[in-house]
Amino acid sequence: MTATAYTLAAVLDVFVLFIGARFLLQPHPAAAGYGVPARPAGDAAYLAVKGLRDAVSGVMGLALLAFAGAHAEAWFMLAVALVPLGDTAIVLRHGGQKAAAFGIHFATAVVVLASAALLFAV
Repeated sequence: MTATAYTLAAVLDVFVLFIGARFLLQPHPAAAGYGVPARPAGDAAYLAVKGLRDAVSGVMGLALLAFAGAHAEAWFMLAVALVPLGDTAIVLRHGGQKAAAFGIHFATAVVVLASAALLFAV
């Protein structure tokens, strides 16, 4: 179970780092994939902010996993689960697709919470 817990946490951290990089390098396609397309003019700074914060969250998760251990990463995952839950609400509130809200963001929150549970069990 330890290998599964660490692997899932590392995959999630790298995935968030990738999402952040995508928002920095390809902001409009990334926003469309998020579930609420960005306006062609005017949203670039906010998309960059999201990208930077996501990338840093991924790096932080990897650092915790590598240097502080499973329990620190578990608490991080528990707190970070609020992000995809909030993303679910944001997509729904701003007219995004319900499939994206629940199929991407809510499902991600469930997986992050499962990762936290596995890490707490280690």
